[in-house]
Amino acid sequence: MSDLNQIVELARTAFKAATRPADLENVKAKFLGKDGSLTRELKALGSLAIEEKKIRGAQVNAVRQQVEQLLNEARQALADAELNERLSTEKLDVTLPGRGLARGGIHPVTRVTRRVEAIFRSMGFDVADGPEIENDWYNFTSLNSPENHPARSMQDTFYVVDKDERGHPLVLRTHTSPMQVRYARAQVAKMQSGELKAGSPIKVIAPGRTYRVDSDATHSPMFHQVEGLWIAEAVSFADLKAVYTNFLQKFFETTDLQVRFRPSYFPFTEPSVEIDMAFGTGPNAGKWLEISGAGQVHPTVIRNFGLDPEQYMGFAFGSGLERLAMLRYGVNDLRLFYENDLRFLGQFQ
Repeated sequence: MSDLNQIVELARTAFKAATRPADLENVKAKFLGKDGSLTRELKALGSLAIEEKKIRGAQVNAVRQQVEQLLNEARQALADAELNERLSTEKLDVTLPGRGLARGGIHPVTRVTRRVEAIFRSMGFDVADGPEIENDWYNFTSLNSPENHPARSMQDTFYVVDKDERGHPLVLRTHTSPMQVRYARAQVAKMQSGELKAGSPIKVIAPGRTYRVDSDATHSPMFHQVEGLWIAEAVSFADLKAVYTNFLQKFFETTDLQVRFRPSYFPFTEPSVEIDMAFGTGPNAGKWLEISGAGQVHPTVIRNFGLDPEQYMGFAFGSGLERLAMLRYGVNDLRLFYENDLRFLGQFQ
């Protein structure tokens, strides 16, 4: 038994001397490995008599348990020492002030959208939203765009594989004008049902995301537009000029600007105009900047609203919200709004 006790003491000393887990595993092999001292003692039991084998076997197993316990204690001691060392090097000063969280902000395009909505609400316009996946009729046909119109080509429009329940092709809307049609038709239905007084004006803006096959410093395949509509029995081009000029003055917070209306062409308005503006002061002073397209609503479009173009008339306009944001904040590249550069976006908190 003294030789077995000696193995326990040797193991105790060897385990304590190990300073790393790898060293400890190497020392373990000397006692519990294939050729370890305890393994040899177990193999030697085969040459003993039965009674002697029982006694010796019990002694060897008891010593083996002691060695394994010493091994586990040594492992725990090394783990504790490693943890204490890490804690001492990674010690935190709990008296230091907290770092806090960076304050976020509203995206500049969202800021502009909310500002535009607030201005037009103050002028009595409703704000409407609709689907971004539109059918061909609402996106083109109802707005007097013929089937052979260039805008319908796949080089300008994102088409969706599926079709609607009536078999119309589906597209990612190229403008928010379809929402004008949807809103107007809904208002006409309310007039017909008596829910709304007959002849009530239809005043609405439709801000939202739109999609076109286009991408450069001033164009993006996904961009935001706001389109406005005012239909009544006596709405003239003069009302368009007054409303849009008033909007620009409120949006840019200055009356020191000029607005001009240039003849143009859009299938859904007649006559049609491009709206330009020029600041009186600042870096863009005196420069004419294209800001919107507009015009008197085409009689065919009014008819598609469910109204009589001989009785009702009105105007519509469409403006790019990124364009308004670029002018308001002095940004010269539209792509900056969508590169997720926090250094740029952080300026708008």
